[in-house]
Amino acid sequence: MALSFARKAAIATAAVAALGGISFGASASEAASGPAARPASAPAPVSVVAKRSASAHQKVPQVVRQVIGKGRVDGHRWSVALEFHRTLPKGYTLPTYPDGTTAPGTSLLCQRMYIGGVRIDHQGGPWADCQPVTGTQDPQASGGLGLWGLHDKGLSGSRLMVSNPEANVAYGIVSLSDGTQVKAATVTVPGTAYRAWAAPVPNGRTITSVDQYDAHDQRLSHDTGWR
Repeated sequence: MALSFARKAAIATAAVAALGGISFGASASEAASGPAARPASAPAPVSVVAKRSASAHQKVPQVVRQVIGKGRVDGHRWSVALEFHRTLPKGYTLPTYPDGTTAPGTSLLCQRMYIGGVRIDHQGGPWADCQPVTGTQDPQASGGLGLWGLHDKGLSGSRLMVSNPEANVAYGIVSLSDGTQVKAATVTVPGTAYRAWAAPVPNGRTITSVDQYDAHDQRLSHDTGWR
């Protein structure tokens, strides 16, 4: 449950609720054939090595998972990860807009958040908190900031503040009512432009501000609308 989310994630989650988820040479006998067979210890021809290398580069993982942050809050383990599916996974259906058109997207970006071993929004099914994107550089996936939790739509209990910031945001700082500050660095999914930072908010604490900074420690945003 969340108070807010990246623009299209809410559409994808609503669609799921309405309709009801890596794949990371010449053999010895071939090398020994012919009139001038090489010893078994002889290096493979350059052409074979090059072919092998090219083949390895073609095996691009279809699902890439990147941990954004993890730790403990109120005695419970928490973690946030972004999960990028290069193609729309089996069982996932693109959401439909109110006007009847289908949301665009060739790939899927999911935000997986856990507190105490329980996935936030698991009630919505396997594609809750996922949004369709087009390829690895879709700008529509940036700009979201949300407060997530297992109770009361993220307004009580142990919670997670998660930002999907613009490219110039290097880190975020969540300032709490007891005077403490939680700093979280932005992490990017390899091979994509999708990024996030995540910070825990303990039970009983309120948020006084959320600030985001660039790599030169210049403040880019200041938000006091959270609690």
